[in-house]
Amino acid sequence: QVRLVESGGGLVQPGGSLTLSCGASGISFSGYTMGWYRQAPGKQRELVAIITSAYTKTYADFVKGRFTIFRVNAERKVYLRMNSLKPEDTAVYYCNGVSESGEFNLWGQGTQVTVSS
Repeated sequence: QVRLVESGGGLVQPGGSLTLSCGASGISFSGYTMGWYRQAPGKQRELVAIITSAYTKTYADFVKGRFTIFRVNAERKVYLRMNSLKPEDTAVYYCNGVSESGEFNLWGQGTQVTVSS
């Protein structure tokens, strides 16, 4: 079964940290570009970070220096380490995977991250 499953979301205080993980099944994981997106209430979904099959990373300006994306192909997982969290980081975070050909574009179900005191 082809799917992406996120975990690791939750409630954290401002300045705190969380690590999200996304496990993949049913795909040739190592060849996929993997990414994290987020969607806050009333806003459009936006790119947070992506990592290619060659481990090239791209970050949105608003997370540079605070978030780190990494992948472990042997685990078939991609992670998002989030430090120095701010209330404006509150959103549902989605895992995304795009095949090398671009033919397949997969989404997870999302995991809620809430940053609040």
